[in-house]
Amino acid sequence: MTKSADLIARRKAAIPVGVGMFNDATAQEASGATITDVDGRTLIDFAGGIGVVNAGHCPPPVVKAIQEQAAKFIHVSFNVASYEPYVALAEKLNALLPHGGPTKTMLVSTGAEAVENAVKIARQATGRPGVLCFTDAFHGRTLMAMTLTSKVQYKTGCGPFAPEVYRTQFPNFYRYGAGRSEAEFVKAELRRLEELSHTLVAPENLAAVIIEVVQGEGGFNVVPAAYLKGLRAFCDAHGILLILDEIQTGFGRTGAWSAYSHFGVTPDLSTWAKSLGSGMPIAAVVGKAKVMDAAGPSSIGGTYIGNPVSCAAALATLEYMEEIDINAKGRHVGEVVRKRFDAWKRQHRQIGDVRGLGAMLAIEFVEEGDPLRPDATTATALMQACSRRGLVVITAGTEKNIIRVLGPLVIDDATLAKGLDIMEKELARICGTPVKKSA
Repeated sequence: MTKSADLIARRKAAIPVGVGMFNDATAQEASGATITDVDGRTLIDFAGGIGVVNAGHCPPPVVKAIQEQAAKFIHVSFNVASYEPYVALAEKLNALLPHGGPTKTMLVSTGAEAVENAVKIARQATGRPGVLCFTDAFHGRTLMAMTLTSKVQYKTGCGPFAPEVYRTQFPNFYRYGAGRSEAEFVKAELRRLEELSHTLVAPENLAAVIIEVVQGEGGFNVVPAAYLKGLRAFCDAHGILLILDEIQTGFGRTGAWSAYSHFGVTPDLSTWAKSLGSGMPIAAVVGKAKVMDAAGPSSIGGTYIGNPVSCAAALATLEYMEEIDINAKGRHVGEVVRKRFDAWKRQHRQIGDVRGLGAMLAIEFVEEGDPLRPDATTATALMQACSRRGLVVITAGTEKNIIRVLGPLVIDDATLAKGLDIMEKELARICGTPVKKSA
């Protein structure tokens, strides 16, 4: 038995099955865009810890910052004693992610916590209870976050859920366009939004609408620009706060600090985590100062808000990202991957769609070209085949029929090409068509 197989066997004996295991990769060390497993095998990482290591595994400046802060103090609680790393990180995020004027930031440990706190802030700021969310959304696994999350499999047996949460259809143009132009589709979807005012929830009862600009777990579905602008107008017309979940899309992943910056839309509140701390547990709610200040004393936060070691890691991560121009790297990786994905789509009828933004890209597998007939079998087979060849990739989508790429943006061209070559060869084998030279 290999060391990896032994570790997986120990995991299964000691860890509940409810803790997801996407594939059978193991990790002993990691650096840049590669992982070394417990058998000493080098794996190319196209998963990035589920979008957490945009700046790569163990960036030296971040490791150094963690070591230095840990030697000073690991925890005092920001509620008890204020400290520089928290304040400095909030100032940095306010500058990088301005929300149309004076901006403030609160820090927590996870993306789900950020979502929970954003909803509490919105409710206090508006005096309203309702929250509108979307199909295929993923916002976390705590009570409110799980309620907002769409995928039923993640919620089975976990109810009852938080009240005053309403859901409408995400404007998925690929799945529901039905031959219309994007402009026609968006017009119909915005009309649906207005109809909800009469059939689902009165706008005056809504505190917030929360949406991912690019859905993560839902399958990298990109909101049409005109829809997001229409949603902003809908919120403004009814005094509703717009919350944009940027937990998976932030910090260079789409080729910019935020996904929403591509659309010319500014949220009232936004949530951030994942690549903010290069793997250390850190998350943030950023918002308009007047909205953020609506929360009453001690109504938001927690014991571990903005852990000083995590804050130091996040500050070092952001400084390193600026130094290497992470956004340019995101754009470059995205261009390389999309070119290959587009070529594969032309070769394989099983690929129904290639989509994403920047380096947040995915391929969706369907049967007979039908967007309503997901093909999870091919996606799973490709993920497993790549794993055997030393490439870590993971699926996405409510039906798990989508392969997504979230690898470190610092990946060099040779390693990126090697990983894509593995995907290409395994895809051709699975789909039963010969490999053609990529365009």
